[in-house]
Amino acid sequence: MKKHLLMIEDDARLAAMVAEYLQLNDFSIERVGDGLSGLARLRQAPNGAPPIDLVVLDLMLPDIDGLEVCRRIRALSGTLGQTPVLMLTAKGDPMDRIVGLELGADDYLPKPFEPRELLARIRAVLRRKTEPDHPAGDHAVLQFGSLEIDRDARTVTVAGVPSELTSYQFDLLVTLAERAGRVLTRDQIMEAVRGRELDAFDRSIDVHMGRIRAAIEQDPKTPKRILTVRGVGYVFARQQD
Repeated sequence: MKKHLLMIEDDARLAAMVAEYLQLNDFSIERVGDGLSGLARLRQAPNGAPPIDLVVLDLMLPDIDGLEVCRRIRALSGTLGQTPVLMLTAKGDPMDRIVGLELGADDYLPKPFEPRELLARIRAVLRRKTEPDHPAGDHAVLQFGSLEIDRDARTVTVAGVPSELTSYQFDLLVTLAERAGRVLTRDQIMEAVRGRELDAFDRSIDVHMGRIRAAIEQDPKTPKRILTVRGVGYVFARQQD
């Protein structure tokens, strides 16, 4: 079954070009030209309309900007709030990308971009959401004290209370937890999750770690589970509560 994408983009010419390319690669595309229309489509699908598998979200929109749209998507209840979001940002403006990731975007792509790269990133985000995260034979659930990570269900709970993470943040957490006690550099973490080298001066890994800590740590300012190794990277503590 084809994956159905919602593109929130006011540039009709760009949207048409992207839609044509993605349709040739077995996706179905729905496009709206402003943020409020996109949010309305997510909240209530027309009769017979397919569910949205991923949102391609432009940062600059005529009504509310993409950052606010992303924030409102993450505030939606249930599975709607977990809809993967790939944000299109202005080239050369890393702060927008950082803020987008802080608000819960799963990935970003600077404009202008090659359609092939957009396709690859869409497939990677969807793959992280649907594929098992562990080799056959491994236990699906990772348990660290009150923290439970279910790799098959792709859920995280702390003392039985669900913690909300994006698909990408879940994969970062699993990458660290599977290697508990081992210090990983930022490059190693990004390579393990994304399959690409870390961009120079890319701070997105630190932004995501902050979000993960906020979700699983009792006090994110003094973390006990995900520790920073200054000048190197991060380590997931073996011994926890």
